[in-house]
Amino acid sequence: MKNYKHRRHKVLQEMDSGVAVLPSASMQTRSNDTEFPFRQESSFYYLTGFNEPDCLLLLCKNEKESKTVLFLRESNPAMEMWVGKFLGVEAACKALGVDEAYDIKELETVLPKLLENHERLYVDNFTSHPYVESVKKVSNELFHSRIVHRSPRTFLHLNTIIEKIRLIKEPSEVENIRKALHITQKAHHASMAMVSAGMKEYEIQAIIEYIFKKEGSGHDAYESIVAGGNNANTLHYVQNSDTLKEGDLMLIDAGCEWNYYASDITRTTPVNGRFSEAQKAVYNGILHAQEKIIDLIKPGITKQTLQEASESLLTEVLVDLGILEGSIEKLVEDKSFKKYYPHGIGHWMGLDVHDTCPYKNEDGTDLIFKEGMVLTIEPALYLPLDDMDLPLKYRGIGIRTEDDILVTKNGFENLSQGIAKTVDEIEAMCKRDYREFL
Repeated sequence: MKNYKHRRHKVLQEMDSGVAVLPSASMQTRSNDTEFPFRQESSFYYLTGFNEPDCLLLLCKNEKESKTVLFLRESNPAMEMWVGKFLGVEAACKALGVDEAYDIKELETVLPKLLENHERLYVDNFTSHPYVESVKKVSNELFHSRIVHRSPRTFLHLNTIIEKIRLIKEPSEVENIRKALHITQKAHHASMAMVSAGMKEYEIQAIIEYIFKKEGSGHDAYESIVAGGNNANTLHYVQNSDTLKEGDLMLIDAGCEWNYYASDITRTTPVNGRFSEAQKAVYNGILHAQEKIIDLIKPGITKQTLQEASESLLTEVLVDLGILEGSIEKLVEDKSFKKYYPHGIGHWMGLDVHDTCPYKNEDGTDLIFKEGMVLTIEPALYLPLDDMDLPLKYRGIGIRTEDDILVTKNGFENLSQGIAKTVDEIEAMCKRDYREFL
């Protein structure tokens, strides 16, 4: 509870006088009267640790004091018989450390008293939500009321405050990521040990997600990618339905969550357990580039520095392989690498696998790295089977390698360093019995 109260306090410190409004996630219909598994809205969870739908959090601040108010579902024995117990209004203040709690059904009745005498409303300006619309409706009614002297009339973007705070991970958050990675390591190693020609991609997906569930992960961090051969050249390939073939590579991009904190790992493995010479040449070039990029990470640098380094290093790999010709500087200037390396070097990671945190300051300058930030580093080369400009031996090869990196006081820590990554490590893992990891 202390962590969540501390985070709410940090948001209140960043606010001017006003009311911040943050809704929870809602249940989403899958079809007819069935629903998708519930996954809480990340920022709401970050500030409350509460895992129920149909809630609204208000952070209220004026010149004299501040308070936290939560609207949530009241206990309902008839509904709870179907979906399980609700925390309920009576227990909320003590359980969650909020100052006041009300039934969500009373939202528009209670809101006028909470909003009056506040001129600023902090909301997510880019997403519509029924509860936020209710807040806006009540604000408008107060504005036109002759009785209330002050009411919300200035709307500010709440996300810019929360996302900056979420950038710096607390020790407990890093430990959750470590736990997610411990599980993800088992899943990737099992897939390397299990794969063989003739299997279906979805069989590998099944062993990965079995381990996630067996180890107690509440959710996959994202839809698992298991891409054999040329399928790896589709960046977000999730069909996972093809047969894995002798002589091909298998790219797996898969990670789980622990207490809502994500892992995000990509490894590329030979289906038959041995890299060919051409595959090895591409793989080692990418791995060498990744190691050099990771070595640059420390407080004070920017993601753009890493991006520019990745573009130069991977262009150099493409020249060494005979795929591109010319000077590295000119090829980088012309963006010639984009055909084979079209994406960024990585992204923030935390409560979301692509954490919704800024890369730029409000003045447009690049945000500098600070201790406690976590990001992925994922260089890649995609060499499509139908690209006639490529030497024949490279066609159909798609390789990405991805690790999760913590910025430390003086440099970095590779949180996923225990996951097999070199050619020798992966080939050795392919010889093991996958049941060791179950």
